[in-house]
Amino acid sequence: MSDVISLLKESEAMLEGHFLLSSGRHSDRYFQCAKLLQYPDKAAAALAAVAERIREDIKAGKLAIDAVVGPAMGGIIVAYELGKQLGLPAFFTERNDTGTMALRRGFEIEPGQRILIAEDVVTTGKSSGECAAVLEALGAKVAALACVVDRRAQLPEGKPGTADIRWPLYPAARVQAANWDAADCELCKKGIPAVKPGSRKM
Repeated sequence: MSDVISLLKESEAMLEGHFLLSSGRHSDRYFQCAKLLQYPDKAAAALAAVAERIREDIKAGKLAIDAVVGPAMGGIIVAYELGKQLGLPAFFTERNDTGTMALRRGFEIEPGQRILIAEDVVTTGKSSGECAAVLEALGAKVAALACVVDRRAQLPEGKPGTADIRWPLYPAARVQAANWDAADCELCKKGIPAVKPGSRKM
């Protein structure tokens, strides 16, 4: 995982400051994984160990996957790269005109199909959960979740996000970062303005 941290730093994908996350929470770090994923070689390197762990669990009979699906935007390239390394089809869910996550563009799910959800960053698991709900409504079974950065473990005990992941999780890296409710944000208390670099509307 230390190699992945180095890749995040080299590509300037790990930012420091005062950030409003897509989940609505505040943090002193933001992971703009698109900065890493713009480099195919770095994307492949960052996710190689994830793909290897998944292959090992498939071989051991602990896991079965038929396709990789990433919620747009952050999960699209991650899903593609993992699909490439695992030899599986990869596609994505996206928000429709009402902002609801949906499967579009002619992508199809077969009933009983076993899916690996792929994300860039997992904080509360909200995007993954929305993606899973779409897939499960179509009869799929979500088998596992993979991501570049897992920052979920840094949420305070008992807060949403600490136990929201219902599936085996395969992160490329786990990274410590402050994670506050807006009302408890230490940087807000210091009067430091927050910026929202993510793509999802609040």
